[in-house]
Amino acid sequence: MSVLPEADTEEKAAYAAPALEKGLDILELLAETGEPLSTRVIAERLQRSKSEIFRMVFVLQQRGYLEREPGTDRLGLSRRLFDLGIRTPGGKQLTSVVLPLMERFSEESGQAAHLVVLSRAQTVVLATTAGHLDASVIVRPGYGRPALDANSGLLILAFQSEARRRGLMREAPPEIRKRLDEPATQVALAEVRALGHRIAPSRDILAVTDIACPVIGPAGHAEAAILVPCLQRHGVETDENAILLALKACAAEAGLRLPFG
Repeated sequence: MSVLPEADTEEKAAYAAPALEKGLDILELLAETGEPLSTRVIAERLQRSKSEIFRMVFVLQQRGYLEREPGTDRLGLSRRLFDLGIRTPGGKQLTSVVLPLMERFSEESGQAAHLVVLSRAQTVVLATTAGHLDASVIVRPGYGRPALDANSGLLILAFQSEARRRGLMREAPPEIRKRLDEPATQVALAEVRALGHRIAPSRDILAVTDIACPVIGPAGHAEAAILVPCLQRHGVETDENAILLALKACAAEAGLRLPFG
């Protein structure tokens, strides 16, 4: 067993912030679990007393980082961390470049559009535009699904180097990471890359066809995807080819406007 030098131990003790560490432990636990937990369960999993966890939970809830599940005593992450995340230079830069182009696309086509990125092996909707059709599918920013179970996730993963793809999936559970090596996944990724886009039934909503194009940055990989959820309606024909052509132009222009780094 290695022993920290005395100076390192003293420095670590001098800069310790127990309350902050407990708060971060709670946030990380809820993020990794992916579902609301009661204060008792949080305390058990973090091996801390219920009273000290209760105080931290109270503060985090007051500051808007946690919210209580309706009708239960379980607490989950709010959207606050996501909102802070998209205010970082990278998130703000991507949104500021792509969103105006998406708004123009939606105004001209009438279709709703979603700007999607990958985070922690999940798709995350950064921004949406509504279009002007009398019926469309719009999800709130922050909505996400496992990357391999979403058309936008497959699209983004298809336009990555092998090393970068595995890096993006590093925080997925082991059984999900193994799916990257399955022949069916490899074939799907190769097909998407060859086509340069993805048109497929939504994996989440019935009677919806997803049309998605990658936003390729200066480094040559997909920084995001722009996805149009086309709602199938009785007596209304949707020209998917026209939507695809317009969306490709939008995504290509967005990629050209992204700065290096």
